[in-house]
Order: sequence, then C-alpha cells, then structure tokens
Amino acid sequence: VQLQASGGGLVQAGGSLRLSCVVSGRTFRPGAMGWFRQVPGKEREFVSGIKWGAGSPTYTDSVKGRFTISRDKAKNTGFLQMNNLEPEDTAVYSCAVMGGNPILSTIWTTRAYDYWGQGTLVTVSS
Repeated sequence: VQLQASGGGLVQAGGSLRLSCVVSGRTFRPGAMGWFRQVPGKEREFVSGIKWGAGSPTYTDSVKGRFTISRDKAKNTGFLQMNNLEPEDTAVYSCAVMGGNPILSTIWTTRAYDYWGQGTLVTVSS
C-alpha cells in the first residue's frame, strides 16, 4: 500500500492550499485517514482525521474553522482544504491510513496508523 501526498507549496498568510493523498497498491479499504504535520525539532502533530466510511471529521483546535478534511471513496483519495493559512501552519504535512472501523479518539493516535505517505511541505509567509 502506498500513499502519495501532494499539494504543498508556498503561500502568503491568509491564502489557501489543498492537499491530496492518494491510496494505492493492494486492495486496502481505509478505516480512517489522518493528516499530521511536523516542524524541525518538534513532535509530529495531529491536524485532522476522517472516518472513511461515514466521513466523520475531527480537527485539532488550532485548525477548526479553517481546515476541512474530506475523502473520495471511489478514488481512494483524501483531501485537506486549508484556508486562511497562518505562518504557524508552516510544516511538513503527511497523510496516513488505518484499517478497521476506528472510533474518533483512535484517529488521533499516531501509532494506530498502518501506512504513511511521504510529506509535502507547506510554507506560509507573513
């Protein structure tokens, strides 16, 4: 199973980016997808996650109202729409998937994920 994240880039504060994460490889039905971010010297941080079947989202407080997570089950692709970006959002963003039927609290747990994609860099200038 491979995850391919894309959509990062350089944007000014207040701007928007849309990250995509394509899940490919052997037949794998995600139970949930999560987006995480990391800056050098800091731990990986949960940003947002979604239950694949029901589409139920969850967000860390700092992105609520600005970021929207979604998924296209037919294309096995997840998205993270990021609006009103702030310099503090600058990080490498990574997507990950887990199988099964997790509860929302599990989606926040880094070690619960089965597969990870490479990161995509998001830089927000002030």
